[in-house]
Amino acid sequence: MWIRLRQICVACTDLNEVSRDLAGVLGLEACFTDPGVAQFGLKNTLWPIGTQFLECVTPMSSDLETTAAGRYISRHGGDTGYMVICEVDDVAARRNTVDELGIRVAFELNYPDEGHVGVQLHPADTGGSFLEMDQMTMKGGGEVGGPWWPAGKNWRPFVRTDRVSAITAATISSPDPSSLATRWAEISQTPFDLDDHNQPILEFDNARIRFVQEDDGRGERLSGIDVRCGDIEAVLAAATTLGLQTRNTTVTLAGLDVTCVD
Repeated sequence: MWIRLRQICVACTDLNEVSRDLAGVLGLEACFTDPGVAQFGLKNTLWPIGTQFLECVTPMSSDLETTAAGRYISRHGGDTGYMVICEVDDVAARRNTVDELGIRVAFELNYPDEGHVGVQLHPADTGGSFLEMDQMTMKGGGEVGGPWWPAGKNWRPFVRTDRVSAITAATISSPDPSSLATRWAEISQTPFDLDDHNQPILEFDNARIRFVQEDDGRGERLSGIDVRCGDIEAVLAAATTLGLQTRNTTVTLAGLDVTCVD
C-alpha cells in the first residue's frame, strides 16, 4: 500500500487577502473553486503546487461560530492549517483500519461517477488536524501526478513552478509530539521514525509528516509546510514587500509557516 501527501488545506478569515499573498509570494495561480463546500457554510480556492495542492477555505458568515471551520479558526487564535489530505491506493482497506482503531469518520466522500472515494477523519480522534484519505478510481487515478477530483478536471494549465514546485513536508505542532506521531502512524500504517533533530516523523511516499513541540500557545494544529523552492530570494523579497512575517527561509501565509527548501 502507498500513501501520498496530495493536498494541504488552511482555514482563513479573508480569502481575498490570502489569494493575493499566495500569488504574490509563491507565484501560484488559482485553478479551482468548489461549489460543493457551500454545504458546510464555506467558500474555497485551490492552487496547484506542482502536482499537489494548497486549498484555502473561509466561512461565508462573519460569525465564525456558525461553521466548523470558523470555530476551528477561533479555537486556534486565527488563520491556521486545517487538513492534511492524502491520496491512497485502497481507501476500503484504510477504512477497515480506521474502524478497528475506533476513529470516527467526520465526512464520507463517495462520488463513484466522478471517480472519487474517501474518508475525512474526526480530528478529536486523530489529533493534530483533520486527516483525509482519498482514492481516485477514474482512468489514470493512482498515477503519480494523476487526476485529482477535488481540484477539478482542468488544473494542469494553472501549474506555476517558477518559485515553488512541491510540498515536501507538513508540520504538526503538539504538546505531546511522540504520542500524536504514534497515533498517526497507526492510522496511516506508516512506520514511526526520528529525524536528525530527534523529532518524530512519518515518511509518506512523497513527503514527510513532522511532529514538533507546540510552543506558540495556539494549541495542537497543522502549523507549517515545507515547499521545494527554485527562487528563495524572490519569495522572501515578495513577502517583505507585502508586509508578511518572515524568519530565515520561512514565510507565514494564512497562519501557516511556509518554509522554502532546496
